[in-house]
Amino acid sequence: MAPRASADSFLFYAFLAVLLWAPLPFGSNVPWAWSLMEAWVFLIAGVWLLQYYRGKVALNRPFIRAWPVTLCLLATLLWTFVQTLPLPAGILGLLSPRAFEIESATQSYPSLSLEVYATRQAALQTLAYLLFFCLTLLLANDKPRIRLLLQAIILGGVFQAAFGSLMTLSGLEHGFFIEKKGIGFATGTFINRNHLAGYLEMCLAAGVGLMLSELSSTGATSWRDSARRWLRTLLGNKARVRLALVVMVTGLVLTRSRMGNIAFFVSLSSVGCFYLLAVRKISRRTIAFFASLLIIDLLVVGNFFGIEKVAERIQQTSLETEDRVNTNRDSLVMLQDFPLTGIGAGSFYAVYPMYTSVVNTDGLTRHAHNDYLQFACEFGLVFAAILGAAVLLSLWTAIRAQLGRRDPLMQGAGFAATMAIVALLVHSAVDFNLQIPANAAMFVVMLALGWIGRHWDSMAVAQGGSARDRTED
Repeated sequence: MAPRASADSFLFYAFLAVLLWAPLPFGSNVPWAWSLMEAWVFLIAGVWLLQYYRGKVALNRPFIRAWPVTLCLLATLLWTFVQTLPLPAGILGLLSPRAFEIESATQSYPSLSLEVYATRQAALQTLAYLLFFCLTLLLANDKPRIRLLLQAIILGGVFQAAFGSLMTLSGLEHGFFIEKKGIGFATGTFINRNHLAGYLEMCLAAGVGLMLSELSSTGATSWRDSARRWLRTLLGNKARVRLALVVMVTGLVLTRSRMGNIAFFVSLSSVGCFYLLAVRKISRRTIAFFASLLIIDLLVVGNFFGIEKVAERIQQTSLETEDRVNTNRDSLVMLQDFPLTGIGAGSFYAVYPMYTSVVNTDGLTRHAHNDYLQFACEFGLVFAAILGAAVLLSLWTAIRAQLGRRDPLMQGAGFAATMAIVALLVHSAVDFNLQIPANAAMFVVMLALGWIGRHWDSMAVAQGGSARDRTED
C-alpha cells in the first residue's frame, strides 16, 4: 500500500523545518538547543507512528533496504543504555578493569560509564540521530520531496554562508545574537569556524548533486535547442543553484578552516572524477560544470576572498596544531585503558583531565580533535567499528546509486551523499564535527540520501508507473 499523498506532508515540512533550525542556535551544541531538536524529531516520529498505526502511511523500499544501518544505530543506542546500568563488581571488573578501579576508589556509581548523566544525554542524542535517519527515508518518498530536501539543505547552507560572510566582511562579528569569540573569519551561527566548514561541506555536496541531476546528458540538436538550454540555465533553477554554490564556497573560504577547505577540494575532485567515469553518458555541460567549480569557485572566488590566508594557515605550525596533537596523544592513552567497553558515550570531557597534565585556561577539553578517536574512547572499539560499518555501507550504497541508476535525480542524490560522506570522513581526522548535534543530524540525513538514491522505486510510490527504475536494480 502506497502512502496517501497528503497523509504525511505536514510531517515532511516539519522535518525540513527542524533541519533548517538545528544549525541556528550554535549548531544546537548547547543543552536547550539540542533538547529542542530532540523533542522536535521525537514528536515527528511519534505522529508518523500514529499515522502508520491508522494505516495512512507505509514503509517504503529505501527504509526496508537500509535495515543494516538502522540495526547498527539501534545496537549503538542499546549499548549506550547498557553503559549506564549498575553492574555487580565481578562483572564490571571483568568487562572494564580500569572503570572498576576508578569507581571503587571513588565509591561512585558502578557502571561502564564514568559519567552516567552525560551518557544518558548521549543516548537521547543517539536516538534522535536514528530517527533523523529513519524519517529521511520514510518522508522523502517521492521525487518532488527528494528534490525539496536537497533544496532545503542548500537553503540552510546559503544562509549560514551569507550570514557568516556578512559578519566577517562588515566587521559586525556577531553569531547567534551574541558577539563571536573568534574575529576575522566566518562562523555563521556556529561557535567554531571548523563546524561551519563541516556543515557547508555537506550543503555544497547537496548543491552539486542537485545541479548534476538537472544537467542534460544529451547534446543539443540544433542552435535553437542550444540557445533554449542556455536560457534555461541562465534564468531557471540551475542558475539559482549555481549562485548558491558560489555563495557557499565564499563562506567556506572565509571560515579559513584548513581541513574544511581541503576536505571540500578532496571530496569534490575525487567524487567528481569518479562520477565522470561512472556515468555512461557525459555531456560537455557536465564537464564544464565540474571545471567551473574547480576553476571559478576555488581560484577566482577563493582568491578574491582570501584563499591565500587559508594556504598560510595550512603551512604554519601553530599552537592550535600542537594542542590537537597533545589531545589526540592523551586520547590514545585513554583508549588503551578502555579498549572494549569505552568510558561511556558523552563522557570524554569528564575523563580527559585524568590523562593530561596541560592546564586548559579556556575551560574543559570537551572533545578530541579526531572523531574516530573520540568514538573509540567513548563507545569502545567494537561499537566504534559498528558505527564505522554503518557509514561505509552507506557510502558503498551511494556509490552504487551512481553506477546502477539511470534516473538523473537518483544519481544526483547518490553523488551528494558520496561527496558529503567523503568530506566528513576526511575532516573528522582532525576535528570533531560529528560531536556537534546539527552536523551529526545532517550527516545521518546524507547517509539516508545514499539509500534513497539507490533504492527509491517509482513503482512503490505509484502503482502502474514505469518499471524502468525497478529493473535497474
